[in-house]
Amino acid sequence: MAAKISTFDDWIAMLEEWQHDIGLDRDLIERFMPGYEFEAKYGELPVPEIYFGDFKGDRRWEKVREIPDQRMRDAVLNMVVFQGDTEFASNEQQRFLVNNAPSEYDLASLVRIMVEETRHGYQMCHLLVNHFGSEGRIEAQKMLERRAFGKKNRLLNAFNDDVTHWLDFFAYTNFMDRDGKFQLTMLQHSSFAPLAQSMGPMLKEESFHMGTGITGLRRIAKAAVIPVELQQKYYNKWISGSLDLFGTDHSGSAQWAYTWGIKGRVDEDKTADPVDKEHLNERARRQFYDEVAATVARVNEVNPSETKLYVPDMKFNRKIGDYAGERYSVDGRKLSEEEWTAYAPSVLPSEADETVLKDYFKNANWIAPKGNLN
Repeated sequence: MAAKISTFDDWIAMLEEWQHDIGLDRDLIERFMPGYEFEAKYGELPVPEIYFGDFKGDRRWEKVREIPDQRMRDAVLNMVVFQGDTEFASNEQQRFLVNNAPSEYDLASLVRIMVEETRHGYQMCHLLVNHFGSEGRIEAQKMLERRAFGKKNRLLNAFNDDVTHWLDFFAYTNFMDRDGKFQLTMLQHSSFAPLAQSMGPMLKEESFHMGTGITGLRRIAKAAVIPVELQQKYYNKWISGSLDLFGTDHSGSAQWAYTWGIKGRVDEDKTADPVDKEHLNERARRQFYDEVAATVARVNEVNPSETKLYVPDMKFNRKIGDYAGERYSVDGRKLSEEEWTAYAPSVLPSEADETVLKDYFKNANWIAPKGNLN
């Protein structure tokens, strides 16, 4: 481990080293975002009070020392750490893409996404260093020492896989970043005011990331060069991976986070539904699944093939939750281990698929221009 950081300026020096390590150098940022400087952004709270959980009606906590219980402080710290870790990890996963963008427009979009994801990690580390004392400084430093490549020690396994081509990237940004939107929205309701205030600016930036994803998938479908069956494999990969990010079913930690007012339901400020604390993760996962289905329907609007894209069954390829490690087909049929071994290459990307895609990418028309989606 490098020398321990004492100030946020020390952490900034580490950030610059990390940027160089993944290829997000200042020259690349200046090319597309001249004058951009990383900064912490805090939005306004719609209301100053906590509006769910056991502390409903109390003022939100502005300082860590105001949080009533050490377990609650630890829970807030943990959420900040995990959120920040995913932000830096996503950049590491996508580091190869700066070398093979299909157009200048796509490279500009990628750079903006990488810069904004870096800012989101910056935001979380700003919280850690400025609110959580020595423990926060240690966690902020560890955030830049972990890697999604090489050591592959990012905190969530889904963030340790490389994203090496643009079909993979567009599926990732549509599905994984959409999960990110859900997580940020749930934290926007937080009883810890600085965390809640961080979410508004992050959500505004996240909308561009998802927009890039859905637009890219529509452009690929519209071009009709890559077979739909091959496109579908990357939908299956990232949709199932995104579903896992909502956590375990019947989650005790989700129940406590809600009870303490740290993390609410996605629509906490809008819904009149009574809370079912035992199924908080399941509820969010279902809402996400329905939203994903709507995005796939949008892709099919421009898909000229008789073969249509689809959303796999929620039980398919799950590694977290009630269906973790069980074998199901994309249409929800239970499979034996032997059946799964034979079946999986037909619905999930393989090395052979990666090789085939390289040939498709040589065709300049594998993706339609952005303005050709009508």
